[in-house]
Amino acid sequence: MLIYKIFRRPEWDAFRAAGETAGAPVDLADGFIHFSTAAQIAETAERHFGTESDLVLVAFRSDALGSELKWEPSRGGALFPHLYRPLRMADVVWDKSLPLGATGHIFPEGVW
Repeated sequence: MLIYKIFRRPEWDAFRAAGETAGAPVDLADGFIHFSTAAQIAETAERHFGTESDLVLVAFRSDALGSELKWEPSRGGALFPHLYRPLRMADVVWDKSLPLGATGHIFPEGVW
């Protein structure tokens, strides 16, 4: 199953340059890297990045992230994927721009 992480462009650029990341400030504060499933990603974008346009949507294979990926309750009790290790560029399946349109973020084809 593919899971998704939204990066601000500077966070994505830093990740690519370093080859790994411990995540965004919210990830560092919480002690794990936040992901969303396809069913959760639109709400995540709206809730946490509602007015931001220069974003990157990055896909990862949940089964390739190993035992450090935990499914834990979050918004409304839904299970969200959380990674308890640094994220590596080798983990990335694909990355695509996530622009902000007139009615919200414009997701690439194939996410749902």
